Amino acid sequence: MNWHSLDHTAIHQSLTTSNLGLSADEIPKRTLKYGKNELVAKKKISLAVLFFHQFKDVMIGILLIAAAISFAVGGIKDAIFIVIIVILNAVIGCVQEYRAGKAIEALKSISAPNATVRRAGNSIQIAAQDLVPGDIVLLEAGVIIPADIRLTETHTLKIEEASLTGESVAVEKKADIITDIHASLGDRTNMAYKSTIVTTGRGEGVVVAIGMETEIGKIAELLQQEDHQTPLQKRLAEFGKKLSLGIVVICTVLFGIGLLRGEDTILMLLTSISVAVAAIPEALPAVITIALALGAKRMVKKHALIRKLPAVETLGSVTYICSDKTGTITQNKMTVVDTWFTPEPIAIEGLPDLTTEQLLVMAMELNHDVTLGEHRELKGEPTELALVEYARKHEHHSAKWSKEHRRKHELPFDSERKRMTTINAMNDQWLVVTKGAAESILEICKDANSRKIHHETTAFAKEGKRVLAYSVNILKKLPTEISIATIENSMHFIGLVAMIDPPRAEATQAIADCYTAGITPVMITGDHPMTAHTIAVETGIIRSEEDLVVTGAELAALSKHDYEAKIEQIKVYARVSPEQKLYIVKTLQKKHQYVAMTGDGVNDAPALKSADIGIAMGISGSDVSKEAAHMILLDDNFATILKAVKEGRRIYDNIRKFIKYVMTGNCGKIFTIFLMPILGLPIPLLPIHILWINLLTDGLPGLAMTGEQAEENIIRRPPRKPNESIFSGGMTAHILWVGMIMAAVAIGTEAWYVSVNNPHWQTMVFTVLVLSQMGQAMAIRSEVKSLFQLNIFGNMQLIGAISLTISLQMAVIYVPFLQELFGTHSLTIVELLTCVGLSSIVFWAVEIEKWVKRIRKGQKQ
Repeated sequence: MNWHSLDHTAIHQSLTTSNLGLSADEIPKRTLKYGKNELVAKKKISLAVLFFHQFKDVMIGILLIAAAISFAVGGIKDAIFIVIIVILNAVIGCVQEYRAGKAIEALKSISAPNATVRRAGNSIQIAAQDLVPGDIVLLEAGVIIPADIRLTETHTLKIEEASLTGESVAVEKKADIITDIHASLGDRTNMAYKSTIVTTGRGEGVVVAIGMETEIGKIAELLQQEDHQTPLQKRLAEFGKKLSLGIVVICTVLFGIGLLRGEDTILMLLTSISVAVAAIPEALPAVITIALALGAKRMVKKHALIRKLPAVETLGSVTYICSDKTGTITQNKMTVVDTWFTPEPIAIEGLPDLTTEQLLVMAMELNHDVTLGEHRELKGEPTELALVEYARKHEHHSAKWSKEHRRKHELPFDSERKRMTTINAMNDQWLVVTKGAAESILEICKDANSRKIHHETTAFAKEGKRVLAYSVNILKKLPTEISIATIENSMHFIGLVAMIDPPRAEATQAIADCYTAGITPVMITGDHPMTAHTIAVETGIIRSEEDLVVTGAELAALSKHDYEAKIEQIKVYARVSPEQKLYIVKTLQKKHQYVAMTGDGVNDAPALKSADIGIAMGISGSDVSKEAAHMILLDDNFATILKAVKEGRRIYDNIRKFIKYVMTGNCGKIFTIFLMPILGLPIPLLPIHILWINLLTDGLPGLAMTGEQAEENIIRRPPRKPNESIFSGGMTAHILWVGMIMAAVAIGTEAWYVSVNNPHWQTMVFTVLVLSQMGQAMAIRSEVKSLFQLNIFGNMQLIGAISLTISLQMAVIYVPFLQELFGTHSLTIVELLTCVGLSSIVFWAVEIEKWVKRIRKGQKQ
């Protein structure tokens, strides 16, 4: 219901209440009807349930079936090994998915514990959770609003709504009706919202909504919606299904061929199990999780804190960055950039002998709300600080004026008259200084050149500058009553001060880099459209006349169809509501864009959660926005987003390299095991050999591979398409043909050594496959460049991982108890060197592939 547009009588009638409050008998009935006034989190999924959810994965199911068959035919050792791997993967998946409702807890933490109410004519204090609609709540300075309240009485009441709107300036509240039923939350000045804070004054009102029905409760509900899958999660899920289907088909065909050839059934079952185990990349979930965690760790050094691991790679897909202006693109520090003062001298008896320019600076020094902190630093609103800093920078002795002409009285700023006045002692007279909006100051000035002043004010405003005007007067003595009427009249206009929140030094370059990277930067601000336009042009967000600035009101007037047609031209949104932020995100996503959205207020939380990457401000952001976000900017700096995007692309590239590496090795093993029986050769590998290769050879070098340096010009590439396969760019062809070479080397090794009755043939095939993977790991460090064009020792983790893998493989070959476990034999020096030589064929094959790519690339250029 639009409570803000109803009068007091209608509100009391709707809620069956009165100024005396509810009776004691009515409270239990309403509590039963409406429930408690508290934010409710959805029931959390237990760790046990999450753990068992992991076993719904098709690939896990295939491994469990393989373990069961191995156990049934006597392969207990293999079965146990497989089950251990399955459990480890389930634990990793479980820990990654488990998330507590921290955002809801953060919302609860800013809720009021108690409330003062009037019930049956008596004022009493109750627990805030016991409030019901219709209660009359009494408010005073310092109180946290306990529910959504329609104000019925106010006395200089101001409420800070930063927890809801992100705006730190307190809002003046009135009890009057607001006729616009579609007024935004910030414009409903007769409403007080749950979890906001009374800064000054007092008032009272009727509770109209409690718990999850309040505005903050609606945000809590939105925060509990299911997280959407990231691009990588979607691609891996699709890959898992296709791989599982392929495994079932291959194993069935292999088993069928064996039976038709008259092979032993148990032998074919073991062979099929070997193929299944060979095909499934057991190390994949663990390595990807660790790779994302290491990427997140690197990002912290660049002032980007990742809260949700999958977001690390999603950054590489971002096509739109929708950023706040204040503090992210700009410095969040108002700066005086222009002044204008009347050319005529100010003729007032008793006025200090100063130029008009000096008089304007003195007015800035005497009329402000800046205070000194513990360490004598200036504290106050950005605008007030800018004025004092300008005064002290341009007149080194300006601080003395405050001491010489001490403030005795003040008429504080209010939103109706849009002025602030100070009365300062000056010898035996009184210096009156008034500042405010130019129109407001002109109303109280005499003999001012209104036309000229309007012209200058408009010129400044068109440049996106905030303009304040100053006027002065001298009073021989003070009137009996200090009031607006007796003080603010017959003033003399001095001049104008123009301010702007200047862009960060690095913002312009970061925005240019965004366009280079194929990312569209969009500014979203609550500021005036002219100001927003100026900053957007200055920083390069707006680059042509076709780029549009749209206000919240204009956006509301557009139909969905018209908005979707224009959305890619709109580069600046000014004066938009939180609901419109969410609308912008969802519309861009509907157009198949990947959206990063920044925000700092509680009201931004739904848009942050819905964005592909929600980015909260680390310095100015609320706890709720941080909990809802995927990433936190520790320095509130736009340039940091681009650094994170670059790191996200690097991580995704390296994950693709790892998948290429793993799947090529798996493909080589599958071809080897599948073709051996068809060629009349014995099964070359036991399941334990395959699991050893999959975990050791895939795991250690694969993990080190995720720390590879970024490819050249990574930030100059366009974002990858949202529907782009993880196997794009020729990866599938690489996996198949290099896998075939790996298999050919292994089959050739077995065929030769079986033919000469060498008992070490199985150990040699096992070793050749392990060493082939080591060669491939070094060769695929770059997509195009030869290993010899890179710094060979540029990735010391990979060198270390390969050295450790080879050492462990040597232990399996030569240590007696490991020989017994793995069924291996000690190789002679000649046999070992033969394995090294044969496995190097894979390395040179990949180097030739990259050489061909370089030639083709050169021909295209």
